[in-house]
Amino acid sequence: MMVSALIEREQENMANPIRNGVFIAVVGPSGAGKDTVIAYAREHLGDDSDVRFVRRVITRPCDGASEHHDTLDDVAFAEAAAAGAFALTWEAHGLKYGIPADVDVAIANGRVVIANGSRTALPALRARYENVVVVEIVARPEILAERLARRGRESRGEVLARLARAADVTIAGPGVVTIDNSGEREIAGRDFVAVIGKAIAFSDVGRF
Repeated sequence: MMVSALIEREQENMANPIRNGVFIAVVGPSGAGKDTVIAYAREHLGDDSDVRFVRRVITRPCDGASEHHDTLDDVAFAEAAAAGAFALTWEAHGLKYGIPADVDVAIANGRVVIANGSRTALPALRARYENVVVVEIVARPEILAERLARRGRESRGEVLARLARAADVTIAGPGVVTIDNSGEREIAGRDFVAVIGKAIAFSDVGRF
């Protein structure tokens, strides 16, 4: 409770948009490999004090097959949001997602924050933080279809519908970097680590 109160007081002293650090939002269609690319970066930069990898809160059990996250049910999530536990929340595919409030403090202190994001949350994200880089992870349609089918969570028709929806989405605005993850994990991973390196340099000298 005391920690939450301290974070809340620090947030009150911050002007929006929050400056100094960089928020890197990783977005892209299901099957593109967002979690895989983030995991690669964590393996290589997890010990860097300038970088913070966000553990999201989601109203879905953590099954171990995708990202590691904290779980709350709908009621507990709403209570946490009302208590100021999140810097940002959004809804997608019938689930609620939250970014912990202490991310505001990390950005204000000049750190690079990395989170699996959502296209629908980008306007709110850009309004809250001055320096936002959107990394769009993509893959060829046949690769996406193969990966989604391998998960076994959806029927063929549902997979095709999901791919059609993804194809209709265009990400606009400044600071968008696209990384193709159709091939080996290391290729996209290295490209992502390079983007993070530029963000760290910006946080150091005030220029991205």
